[in-house]
Amino acid sequence: MSALVEVTGLTAGYDRAPVIRNLSFAVGPGEIVALLGPNGAGKTTTLRVLSGIVRPLDGTAQVLGMDAGRAQPYRLARRGLAHVAEGRSIFFGLTVSEHFRLGHRGEHLDPETAYEYFPRLRDLAGRRAGLLSGGEQQMLALARALARQPKLLLVDELSLGLAPVIVEQMLPVVRRYATDNGTGVVLVEQHVELALESADRAIALSHGEIVLERPAAELRDDRDLLVASYLGEGAAAPAPG
Repeated sequence: MSALVEVTGLTAGYDRAPVIRNLSFAVGPGEIVALLGPNGAGKTTTLRVLSGIVRPLDGTAQVLGMDAGRAQPYRLARRGLAHVAEGRSIFFGLTVSEHFRLGHRGEHLDPETAYEYFPRLRDLAGRRAGLLSGGEQQMLALARALARQPKLLLVDELSLGLAPVIVEQMLPVVRRYATDNGTGVVLVEQHVELALESADRAIALSHGEIVLERPAAELRDDRDLLVASYLGEGAAAPAPG
């Protein structure tokens, strides 16, 4: 089955100053790929390129059959991309249910999909988002992305500002949704151990470059290799035979 994301020799940044350099990787249907690395490694920039927000300086990013370097973000969204960015991006004055009536022009969101994966939101349907807890707000942001029934889901720092126990509840939902629907997921998550529990594969970035790419299970079992990747030493680790 063809890849949903094919990144080749990608270099991108801001004001023509590269933040990521020469990245190459792919994401298949139903696969969760965790982007790991310290702050400033280029993880968020990578997601922004995939969603059409940041233009490449060099290389290509094919996303859902489109050139993300030339496509407008709304066109990628129409093709089936959903991006849960940092900051939750919800409307405090609207109720939970009203969030599922907001979509791009001509777009239909399916609230039943959201409630299926996050049943708690059904009980909160009439509550304004500003009155929800931080965990419930993040749940709503993720549920709204799932209500779009995406083919590709980008999730940036789901755990930002939340207790790990909340993230432990949400990441398995991402895993189940990807498996149930064949959705590809690119996940940026600061709680590395939790990310590796849900991911199929992990890519570690250091100073904007890929220093390690391994099955998530392998990194879960080799903490020294994971630590080395955060120090930019993962590239020296031997590839599996």
